[in-house]
Amino acid sequence: MRYFLKKLLNKILLIFAVSIILIPSGNYVFAQEVEFNQFVDPIVIFETDLGEIIIEFFPNDAPNHVKNFITLSNQGFYDGTLFHRIIPGFMIQGGDPNTIGGASTTWGQGGPDEKVDAEFNSIKHNRGIVSMARSSDPNSAGSQFFIVHKNSNFLDGEYTVFGRIATDESFETLDKIAALEINSNDQPVFSSKTKITKTTISSAANIKNLIEYVDPERTGIDVIPPTGNQIFENKDLDISFSVPEGWLLQQPKENNPNAPDIAAVGPKSNGVNPVISLTIKNEVDKTIDELILEKNELLEEAISKNRLDIISQEKIKSNVVQTEAFGILQSNDNVFPIKFVEIMILLERTTYTFAYSSFSDDYEINLPKFNESVNSFKIISQEKTIMESLTEEFTEEGGGCLIATATYGSEMATEVQQLRELRDNQLLNTESGTVFITGFNEFYYSFSPTIADYERENPYFKEAVKLVITPMLSTLAIMENAETESEVLGLGLSVIALNLGMYLGIPAIVVIGIKRKI
Repeated sequence: MRYFLKKLLNKILLIFAVSIILIPSGNYVFAQEVEFNQFVDPIVIFETDLGEIIIEFFPNDAPNHVKNFITLSNQGFYDGTLFHRIIPGFMIQGGDPNTIGGASTTWGQGGPDEKVDAEFNSIKHNRGIVSMARSSDPNSAGSQFFIVHKNSNFLDGEYTVFGRIATDESFETLDKIAALEINSNDQPVFSSKTKITKTTISSAANIKNLIEYVDPERTGIDVIPPTGNQIFENKDLDISFSVPEGWLLQQPKENNPNAPDIAAVGPKSNGVNPVISLTIKNEVDKTIDELILEKNELLEEAISKNRLDIISQEKIKSNVVQTEAFGILQSNDNVFPIKFVEIMILLERTTYTFAYSSFSDDYEINLPKFNESVNSFKIISQEKTIMESLTEEFTEEGGGCLIATATYGSEMATEVQQLRELRDNQLLNTESGTVFITGFNEFYYSFSPTIADYERENPYFKEAVKLVITPMLSTLAIMENAETESEVLGLGLSVIALNLGMYLGIPAIVVIGIKRKI
């Protein structure tokens, strides 16, 4: 979970600081498209009482947003609207028709009926960048936009950049608006100063004081906008899996060793974006147990600082380990509880690590989407789904494995791991052992999720469970001597008899003895 702790979580911490602009459907008809051929390198000029704002565009990065913005400008849509939201050091926001005579309580909620699909790109949200406001739905841009006052790179890849201001006077006007007095809702006290009094469209060649053009600074991340196709496929990586529809796909550059190979970012909820990621890493001559130890060493520092709590860690197959964790993220005076799950698969000296993080209260909402992504995971060249055999195990509803929960990080963890290896390497290689394990799982998972949840809520109960299951773990170790069908059957019956004696026979004898004395 290195990525989540060191990279992805930092991004989530920053993203929460910006509340998403709510833009419900308004009552405005989408403007007719302007005839673009009449302009060469079109420029939009907004006139205000504090000066002009001249905007140039990035049509190659966001063609539909540029067309939408210029069309609305050509129709006079922005005339009379206000820059209604001002946050110094961050941005100024405008473009809401509700600000033309509407109550201030409705500012930030208006726009045209028709929306523009996201065109997220790699341009950084640096000072002077013009980007489109939206709701939690990535494909909800209408007319509202914002101009970045100071570099705000935590927005990169989350909102569609489509232009930037292009003259020194524009930057001066930006600073003047950002310096205005605002109320507790970030609205200008003297709103008339922020009104767009006139909108003009011209060509760049007609503007004499344009700043010399330079390519915008980029994140170095290729951003893939939602396409509606739920299957992501990359032949270079030789993988495919399903991605939640409407989530933003990102593929970081290969020169960033701490980033995942693929990340899917969902709509923000409770200030946090849910994220599903896949990280592919070559592992030379490492066993799954060695990888588990490496991972736990990385997590130890966060655990010691009370930033992370491991809920459970279980090897659900001989080459697959699942880790669940709970983290507390802080930024300024805000605290965000985040829940994680990670599934690491070791296959032919390569690890494929799926991870999912979300605001803890929303964790269950998107968990089925994560399970679907993992279940659909396929190595293209092998033409088969790797996780099909694991579907029932890691999509189990409820708390999980009470043995793993009770023993994680304790002196019993080694014994539990040995029993898992016994199950996978010996018992499941025999017919009797397979029948036994199947029956045991059906019985065990009928009650273990509920008890495991109690273990996590009450540390004393967890210790009690550990004391109770210690004898059972000791007796199961006897099965290490089972190699043939007959030995599995014979020793299995012996183990059952021992456990019946310990958990039923001995307590019954004690109770009878107490009654006789009474």
